[in-house]
Amino acid sequence: MSKKQLKAIEALEEAQKIAFAPFIFQTTVALRKLGAFDFIFDNRDKGGVTIQEISKGVSVSEYGIGVLLELAESSDIVSKDDEGRYELTKTGYFLNFNETVNVNLNFTDEVCYKGLDHLTDAIKTGKPEGLIELGEWPTIYEGLSVLPEKIKKSWFDFDHHYSDDVFDDALKIIFRSNPKCIFDIGGNTGKFAIRSCKLYEDVNVKIIDLPGQLNKALENMRNEGFGDRVSGYEIDWLADSPSIPTGMDTIWMSQFLDCFSEDEILKILSTCVKSMGENTELLIMETFTDRQKFDNAKFILEATSLYFTVMANGNSKMYPAKVFLRLIDEAGLKLKEDIKMGEYHTILVCEKK
Repeated sequence: MSKKQLKAIEALEEAQKIAFAPFIFQTTVALRKLGAFDFIFDNRDKGGVTIQEISKGVSVSEYGIGVLLELAESSDIVSKDDEGRYELTKTGYFLNFNETVNVNLNFTDEVCYKGLDHLTDAIKTGKPEGLIELGEWPTIYEGLSVLPEKIKKSWFDFDHHYSDDVFDDALKIIFRSNPKCIFDIGGNTGKFAIRSCKLYEDVNVKIIDLPGQLNKALENMRNEGFGDRVSGYEIDWLADSPSIPTGMDTIWMSQFLDCFSEDEILKILSTCVKSMGENTELLIMETFTDRQKFDNAKFILEATSLYFTVMANGNSKMYPAKVFLRLIDEAGLKLKEDIKMGEYHTILVCEKK
């Protein structure tokens, strides 16, 4: 897509914003955490509020709130009138109240921010060098179950936000063939398994995941009363020769394969093919970079790729659909259906060749 040509002065302004982008980000985080955005918005009917009023309202010094608001104004997050009264701009409103923006901002702040300082090293080594800021694991997935609660919440909020809205429509696709046994690969907290068991009384689900995540998911199953219908299978997909059981009607992978490199995706799919029956369906749901209607959605996905580079595993990303279609074919699968789901998602329905 062609981009509008900027004048030199406009390009220089954009370059300076990038140079100081971490300052703008942390200013935003601070204003949110201090409650300044909420205070300004709650007093919007007064035609704006002064630094003195905000300082008193959020119990922060005028100096402290002042330096934050100065940069926020220059960044078009707040506006100030001739009498020194502040209001939220549309950008400021979205930064404080838009659900998707909040999920992304918290994920960046809690999970990624410190680790991004190691991005150059991660690019050089192909390893998640920034993960040391959270813990000493080879990938983030081994550590998910023991992350501090605040960081864990931001991670799962981010992960679930981009799948929860399409789960019910996805279930309709999955259950068209009336499966009795589903393998949920990369089941995380077990949300999919719980939803399936609630809606379909005669289905059994096997969650296939790393031990830490699997134990948490199975605990959630028992708490929901589905311990007799949901079982688990521990696996490390990075092992030399991973394998999964047979006997499933359907294999479900939701935003799972993007956690691996192309070679690893091929290994996972090939492993699944070995266990699939002639009538088994394998369904992959992803947000592909080359299937986004809006540039903003593509931008978010491409930024997320750097999370995989520096924090998650060092070698995966958000992929274009054409890569998955090639890997599906190489693994011994053929594409039955290619289904658009909502604004951002695609489901690829596959079967053995």
